[in-house]
Amino acid sequence: MLMSLHGSMEKAISETNRRRKIQQEYNEKNNITPQTIRKSVRDTIRATIVEDIQTEYDINEDEDIKDIIDKLTTEMLGHAQNLDFEKAAELRDKIKELEKLV
Repeated sequence: MLMSLHGSMEKAISETNRRRKIQQEYNEKNNITPQTIRKSVRDTIRATIVEDIQTEYDINEDEDIKDIIDKLTTEMLGHAQNLDFEKAAELRDKIKELEKLV
């Protein structure tokens, strides 16, 4: 097993080095200087949370976070009125996540 793992690691490293060489050659040929993407962690988290909620609840991507909160609040209250407290609590938690982003 150890030999197999060692072989797999060598293969993976070799493939990574092969791809890196191709990328470096391409960059040099096209005068590209690689640069680090500078994005705050908070922006990434915000985008992920909003995207997940938009997908799950079929919300327009043009909508503002406050509009999404309003929609989810209405839906949460409807579930609570229908005694579906688990779904209402789930929505409440999602609303709280979104409120942190505003």
